[in-house]
Amino acid sequence: MSFLLVDHVRHIYLTKDQATVALEDIHLTVEEGEFVSFLGPSGCGKTTLLSIIAGLIKPTEGQVKIANSLITKPSPAIGYMLQQDYLFPWKTIEENITLGLKITGQKTRENTEKTLEMLTNMGLDHVERQFPHQLSGGMRQRAALVRTLATDPKILLLDEPFSALDYQTKLKLEDLVVKTLKDYQKTALLVTHDIGEAIAMSDRIYVFSAKPGRISRTYLVPTEIRELPPFHARQHPLFSTLFQQIWKEVDQHETK
Repeated sequence: MSFLLVDHVRHIYLTKDQATVALEDIHLTVEEGEFVSFLGPSGCGKTTLLSIIAGLIKPTEGQVKIANSLITKPSPAIGYMLQQDYLFPWKTIEENITLGLKITGQKTRENTEKTLEMLTNMGLDHVERQFPHQLSGGMRQRAALVRTLATDPKILLLDEPFSALDYQTKLKLEDLVVKTLKDYQKTALLVTHDIGEAIAMSDRIYVFSAKPGRISRTYLVPTEIRELPPFHARQHPLFSTLFQQIWKEVDQHETK
């Protein structure tokens, strides 16, 4: 039994004047501990699918199961991290990263200490009393990741979380995120437009075609790349070969 099952999902957006098919017969599985990326042109439904998996949108047809439980609404078992960090500016970093614990009734002294320890492991020691405006963009995203992991979700959904960062910060965060998710044995789904990012971070990549969104092709990232941290994975000879293959696949859908 797969950890995540997206079972023949179809989704239609209805307006007063028209019906738009955003996703058509999406069927995929993700194993526990796997890191999977969704790639494809704008408008191919990647974020819509992530929202359906998160329980934020009910699909027109099909269903989603996580650990054999049907997903019909948001759940503490699902962590969602977005492009923007959405830290509350009037709250300290400690108050921000423990907010999920408070909302879900898990804010005990032990869980707070674990969350602060995670903050230190992210290289953010001695910032818990500071406010978001005192941190750089990369530091804020690390704090947002700690907030997401604090409630111990079973699966992490990442919607272009590095796209607003400068390239150097982005590369450093890729390494940190992959290491952290492996250390905590988390399953993760990443939506990205960055082919290099998908290859460097993932075990498997789904490429989508658009209008309507369908799975066009699935790529298994070679073991030689997967065993390396993302920064070093980009230097591996097989990286360039896979990049060119996926580039041609994505470009084919971009130009249609």
